[in-house]
Amino acid sequence: MLQVFSDRRCARHQAPPGYPERRERLEGVLAGLTAAGREVREAGEHPGAGDAIAAVHEPAYVARFRRAVERGDGLLDSADNPLSAGAWEAAWAAVEVVLHAADWVAGGERRSAFTALRPPGHHAERGLAMGFCYFNNVAVAAEYLRRRHRVERLAIFDFDVHHGNGTQHLFEERADVFYASTHQYPFYPGTGAASERGRGAGEGATLNVPLPAGTGDEGYRQALLLQVLPALRAFRPGALLLSAGFDAWRSDPLAGMRVSEEGFADWGEHLGRLAAEVCEGRLLAVLEGGYDLGALPRLVTGHLAGLERGLGD
Repeated sequence: MLQVFSDRRCARHQAPPGYPERRERLEGVLAGLTAAGREVREAGEHPGAGDAIAAVHEPAYVARFRRAVERGDGLLDSADNPLSAGAWEAAWAAVEVVLHAADWVAGGERRSAFTALRPPGHHAERGLAMGFCYFNNVAVAAEYLRRRHRVERLAIFDFDVHHGNGTQHLFEERADVFYASTHQYPFYPGTGAASERGRGAGEGATLNVPLPAGTGDEGYRQALLLQVLPALRAFRPGALLLSAGFDAWRSDPLAGMRVSEEGFADWGEHLGRLAAEVCEGRLLAVLEGGYDLGALPRLVTGHLAGLERGLGD
């Protein structure tokens, strides 16, 4: 059963005019999910949020973020990370959403979840905000699953058009978390070369599949079938997490890829089938990018329908 989680507090961060990452993204996704007949579970507070964030981010960074919002600062670390009175609350709520979803996924066999949230997270480093991201939601969820639910091996597949530098760096020296990414390259944030395969104990537990601008459904399909899925299958994780970015869409204003609506649904079906095969359907998808407000709701609902077909729901 695929359960959708969200929290209305995620809309309280109000970016300045002209910023692509704004609350209308989430509002459109939620409206699309409702129109598709999906129940959206309001996550609410989670008692483990503070510890879960501290397991991934430097305490000094967390404190600095909160103080910056309380002072009324306009930015955190870069021009890509504007602050508002609701920025801290929205980012904290996004973490609580993924924790509730992780509890659901770990609570039984054949449980999967999608988290409709913002701000996104995969660019956030241990002590640095980047690329619209403040807390690394998918990394927090992965570490929480490992510590709280004793899931020993986790895999994260990031199909956002931008490489998830934060997620890679947080886990690149570990052998218990496999990170795979397909992304436009060269492109922001400049990381994600194929030669980046992890370090130390984590050597070989990172797979980057950089793709040139203009790549469409077939190019992504080949990357998925020939590289990503075999690597994930060989790793045999206890749960599969997705950094689900929809900015490889052919009309996204921030990228140059050519993926169709059918392409995202096709990926979903393959990934759902893999999760059913290797980890008893335990799959957690976390919303990342996607900035075409008109298309994003249908891309999300189509992808979720594909996941369910693959999972056999």
